[in-house]
Amino acid sequence: MKNLKFTLILLGSFLMINYANAQSIDEGKKFMYYEKFISAKNVFQQLLTADPNNDEAAYWLGQSLIAPDEDKDIDGAKAVYVKALQTKPGSALLNAGLGHVELLEGKTADARNHFESAISLSNGKDINVLDAVGFANGDFDSKMGDAAYAVEKLKQATETKRFKDAKIMTDLGDAYRKLGDGGSAQRTYEEALKMDPSYARAMFRIGRIYQSQGRGQEAIYLKYYNDAIALDPNYTRVYFILYQYFYETDVVKSAAYLDKYLAAKGSDELNSCFLTAQMKFAQGLFAEAYTSSENCIAASPAPYPNLYGLKAYAAVKLGDTLGSKKAFEMYFQKQKPAKIGPRDYATYASILWGFPGNDVLAAEMINKAVTLDTLATNKAAYLKLLAQRYVEQKLNIEAAKTYGRVISVKPNYTNVDLFNAGYNFYAAGLFDSSNRYFKLYAEKYPDDIMGYYMQANANSAIDSTSAMGLAIPHYQKTIEIGEKDPTAPNAKNRLMVAYKYFLGYYFNVKKEKDSALIYVDKALALDPTDESMISNKEFIMKYDPNAPAKQAAKKPQGSAAKNK
Repeated sequence: MKNLKFTLILLGSFLMINYANAQSIDEGKKFMYYEKFISAKNVFQQLLTADPNNDEAAYWLGQSLIAPDEDKDIDGAKAVYVKALQTKPGSALLNAGLGHVELLEGKTADARNHFESAISLSNGKDINVLDAVGFANGDFDSKMGDAAYAVEKLKQATETKRFKDAKIMTDLGDAYRKLGDGGSAQRTYEEALKMDPSYARAMFRIGRIYQSQGRGQEAIYLKYYNDAIALDPNYTRVYFILYQYFYETDVVKSAAYLDKYLAAKGSDELNSCFLTAQMKFAQGLFAEAYTSSENCIAASPAPYPNLYGLKAYAAVKLGDTLGSKKAFEMYFQKQKPAKIGPRDYATYASILWGFPGNDVLAAEMINKAVTLDTLATNKAAYLKLLAQRYVEQKLNIEAAKTYGRVISVKPNYTNVDLFNAGYNFYAAGLFDSSNRYFKLYAEKYPDDIMGYYMQANANSAIDSTSAMGLAIPHYQKTIEIGEKDPTAPNAKNRLMVAYKYFLGYYFNVKKEKDSALIYVDKALALDPTDESMISNKEFIMKYDPNAPAKQAAKKPQGSAAKNK
């Protein structure tokens, strides 16, 4: 009887320990759900310290290290999984965890091997292992992973008897979304809500589907976000997304959502100092943003790198170029290269141009911005900044080549883009290159005089004696368009250049006095006060073609080559 009682006491103690452990794991997972990763890490670390064989605690500890959007500790998670696998090499969860880390490292083949090992070790029946594999591959916010593979494994998990796990169902929705199947994603999220009507993450994810569709969907996704808050006011992610959403359009609302986000996250939000300073910037309080950034940096032994960037941008707004330059230098030194954006490089370049001797570095920054940015309009804008700098320095060849790059990255380039490239080649004396762009100009804008006019000027420079008549068809087109409306801006000047070209061509090359006089008269009709044309007409009228020797030393003024 005593032995039976002792056995029951031991069994009861064992059950109590397991119950406490389960609660602790669940507590940590709850922290993960609310994105309180520091608290989650502490829970799982304590569990693992107490029991190094607890592979579930080790798995979730690794997940808490790689879950944050900012500052993922991939190396730390890998160390956790490698060490735990030395203790329990046959753990399916740990194999799945290590595969997740390898995905983040870009080692897709190694990752797949560990995923398959995890599934094999669990006989393909453990829904938590299938979820771990599916989540790693189907994470919509990660560029790595095989979405189709994620869908396959997560569907396998949902097909078990009496399946009612809203978390796994939502992970399946994420995998569908990553696969590009928004309809299946929404239906899956809705199934998750049937399983757990309070699961705010699923409601929030439906809103993200509509937000990803761009303009015109605002009312729909904002409704889903508010519904998510109604389901669970402590779900932090929705507050952060709303804070970001209103940041550029409604600072008051953005600030309110930031306050709710920080209140919900509590001490788990390490970057609260930065977010508060950033809100000062959004409110136009640039001096306060600058000071707040400095204070945040001074208060932390390892300041958040974005604080230096915020300080730099605040200094730009305050007109403090030296302060901005120093802050950017610290930002580029402290921040991980993968997290430096194209706008950062371009803004830094514009600051560097204010300090002599930095042109090469500034050009390097612009080129990095162009490489990183995915929007053609932004790429073109960065290149224009660089081209304008070259123009200011009278480096026409570099300017022309850079404007040429603008055209190459901009699908709907304009006449201004073509002019900038063509004109700078012209100014540099590279007339063939200039012609190439103005030929494109004339083809794309056939009713615009500029493309023909600049081709005419370039060919006139190439054929300086007009012996080959290279400029003739282009000046003819210039006259055709210009005479339709001589009052158009600059039409008069371009017509006068064309008329003077034909005056010189017919008198000097063709020796046709009457044809030359036609263009003299056209020019004088356009501008009766033009002294060179008055003088040319008097000369040509007196010219005797039968006595060339007497007049060989005199030629009419105004060939096109001399009158651009």
